[in-house]
Amino acid sequence: MKGLKNFTMVLAILLCGSFTMLHHGWADYDQTKPQDFETKIEESIYENPHVLAKVKYNKEMYTVFLAPTSRMTDRGLTGDMIKKGTSVRLVAYPHKTEKGEMRAERIFVDGKKFELR
Repeated sequence: MKGLKNFTMVLAILLCGSFTMLHHGWADYDQTKPQDFETKIEESIYENPHVLAKVKYNKEMYTVFLAPTSRMTDRGLTGDMIKKGTSVRLVAYPHKTEKGEMRAERIFVDGKKFELR
């Protein structure tokens, strides 16, 4: 019985740890270097755990992590509003180690500001 209890505890710790590795926390992004730029959405994926947008910035392609879908819809930002070809303004932070990745603090669509944090 004690062996089963220990096994269950180890399994729970491993599962929690594996999800932690997948989480895109704010600590991974350099918040001392905000990037404020206008671009067009090249591709978007509106699904959990985070909505993603592929955009061009300084002639390079970036993957920008937005908020979870529930936060986006709660704030009035739907998938149709950030589809391919949509012009947006982003305020985002570059990843500290991953080239071509950012996390967005806010997005402007049709002049309307949406806070994502």
